[in-house]
Amino acid sequence: MKVALVHDWLTGMRGGEKCLEDFCELFPDADLYTLVYDPDAVSPTIRRMNVKTSWIDRLPGARKYFRYLLPFFPQAMESFELGDYDLIFSSSHCVAKGIFPHRALHIAYVYTPMRYIWDMGDSYLSGGTSLIARAGLALSRPYLRRWDLRSTARVDQFIAISNNVAAKIERIYGRSAKVIYPPVDFEKFHLSDKLQPYYLIVSALVPYKRIDLAVDAFNALKLPLKITGDGPLRRFLQRRAKSNIEFLGWVDDLKLIELYSQCQALIFPGEEDFGIAPLEAQASGRPVIAFNKGGLCETVIGLDGALPERPPTGLFFSDPQTESLMKAIEHYQKNRGEFHPEQIRRHAANFSRERFKLEMAEYIDVCVNQFCRNR
Repeated sequence: MKVALVHDWLTGMRGGEKCLEDFCELFPDADLYTLVYDPDAVSPTIRRMNVKTSWIDRLPGARKYFRYLLPFFPQAMESFELGDYDLIFSSSHCVAKGIFPHRALHIAYVYTPMRYIWDMGDSYLSGGTSLIARAGLALSRPYLRRWDLRSTARVDQFIAISNNVAAKIERIYGRSAKVIYPPVDFEKFHLSDKLQPYYLIVSALVPYKRIDLAVDAFNALKLPLKITGDGPLRRFLQRRAKSNIEFLGWVDDLKLIELYSQCQALIFPGEEDFGIAPLEAQASGRPVIAFNKGGLCETVIGLDGALPERPPTGLFFSDPQTESLMKAIEHYQKNRGEFHPEQIRRHAANFSRERFKLEMAEYIDVCVNQFCRNR
């Protein structure tokens, strides 16, 4: 069976790219199609693939400025010729699921319908975003919505990363989706008996992540906060932060493992469709303090909703306001004894890579067999 993998772009190793690693291991002989590719920014597993890029990748400065070409992404994705494949597996948070499958079976693993055109546009374009970016997205949104709705007919089977995303696929596209949770590289993380006083954020510094809430909260609480990650809001946030807040940029795996294992708790102030960082923190035995909306409600067991057979792995705050987050942090400090590292780590084991690859392979086999019977 000839297989093509399709991923939106390959310019870093975030949650979607970590899932893609497993797809590459499931289909090591597949061709991998993407809009833009930076070999130095991805893992060896992805670099080993036969990567094919769009015309956008050949433009000067594309790897740095490609996001400004968002209105051209649909055409660039449709320009790929995939007529010779039996199975197309797209890994999509933007336009990858809009690939032309021709006669192949097309299974789409969807991290989210495009947030910036459907349900989180205001969050994407809040504080620190340029006027040009805001105007460009506002003008292109109607076209992108029409294309996104039309292109869903090219997908035979949807797989969602969470029940939260499956509900969005049903609401926006009118399609049902199988839910297969993404994996955490469980064995890579470990417990530590050397806890430090700092709290931790691991995130891209983009508007919808609401890192500004955490900066304001820790400015007021005067507690130490380390922020690992980078993005267009970094300078904006650094100017806002006081001396107790440290910006580390992206760090290597060894440093990140250490940061997770020794932090007081992971702070996750934005709404996310799933969220790999909270599972990495839990695999390190550390609790998560998170906004009570989105996919984290499926992966974090809140202190208020814990049971003897389901011990707590974090706690939630209900309002996307600085004061609400501050109260949650103070609540955690008063109830640290309720959180046990071994129990938190045991919960994260339910999201292992082995479970993910087995569940994904079994479902793909079901889809392929059904497709072949119906031809």
